[in-house]
Amino acid sequence: MRSELAIQALVGAVAVSALAVPPSLEKRLKLIDLGQFGSFPTITPEQAHVEAEKIEGPFRDGPEFNFPKIVIGGNKTPAAGEDEVAATSNAAVSGTCDRNNPKVRVEWRNYSQADRKAFVNAIKCLMGKPSAGGFQGSTSRYEDIVSVHQQMTHNIHQSAVFLPWHRYYVSAFEDLMRNECGFTAAFPWWDETKDAGHFADSDLFTDDYFGPLPGKTSNDQGTCIESGTFGGLTLHIGPGSGFQNHCLSRAVDESLTGTVSAQFVQDCNSRTSYDDMRGCQELGPHAYGHNGVGAVMSEVQASPGDPIFFMHHLFVDHSFRIWQNANASRTTSINGCAGSSSPCTPITLDYVLSSNGLKADTTIGNVMDTLGGYLCYRYDY
Repeated sequence: MRSELAIQALVGAVAVSALAVPPSLEKRLKLIDLGQFGSFPTITPEQAHVEAEKIEGPFRDGPEFNFPKIVIGGNKTPAAGEDEVAATSNAAVSGTCDRNNPKVRVEWRNYSQADRKAFVNAIKCLMGKPSAGGFQGSTSRYEDIVSVHQQMTHNIHQSAVFLPWHRYYVSAFEDLMRNECGFTAAFPWWDETKDAGHFADSDLFTDDYFGPLPGKTSNDQGTCIESGTFGGLTLHIGPGSGFQNHCLSRAVDESLTGTVSAQFVQDCNSRTSYDDMRGCQELGPHAYGHNGVGAVMSEVQASPGDPIFFMHHLFVDHSFRIWQNANASRTTSINGCAGSSSPCTPITLDYVLSSNGLKADTTIGNVMDTLGGYLCYRYDY
């Protein structure tokens, strides 16, 4: 309990303001206290922009890089020289990929209405299937996915593992959608930079698809989502490491979504070191997207409880792939720390990615190239 309270205090340290719901409407809504969710730690867009040109080496801890951290089980303090290790691997990639004809992930605006509906219905299908068992707190196949993220939070954030693990995690989600719910269309992704400052106006957040994106109320509460494909959904995993029944809720702050800009993504992607870029993306556009949607999405451990999580992480993966496209070596090397232990354990491409049985384990080396065989996809732009 003491550890959980410490984690919640840390992840809730960044204050989140949001658009207010008129008091006249609040009495009609089912509301939920936002204090239980906390928020993701962030850097500012200005900090990222100023440092875009002057950082040449790997991501480092120190006064110049005083980024907030989720401290879980020790501080991430690299030993001298260890943060500069660029690891290579001889790990074999399973499968083959026709690089000239991979799967294409299609931006939501270019996605047909039929495919949009099929996509959200396949997510709903996973919610209607029983848990496979062995996933703590889960009551459905979809919550199996949420449970994995909750239980592995300590290992998959604030370290070099963050981007490859979430790429692997999204691929596990895609596999379940296709293998267990018959989804056959291209996978979508969401270019959040085109909706920066007005997420709520995106037709993602309509009753046809993910349901509305209401603002925080005048007394700092979130709103339970009662319409759309996921209206009336009860979540059983979270907040934090707990298992408390609560509604799917949102509380948009468009001042935060406004920072998820093309400039912010570009400033992060200007960094040549993988872990430097990763730190900027994780605490930058990634964190602001989570905090901007608010409520369940702003909760570090169980944020996949809101299905919009996967559209957000498809955006994050898109930014990662764009960075990789700038230099072929970025699919065959990685640097940074493998966790939060001190001294740093340098990451390697042989590092094993696990999802607690949701999908077979693999290595970072197998997911770095999205056209490498283990994966076989690109984005439409």
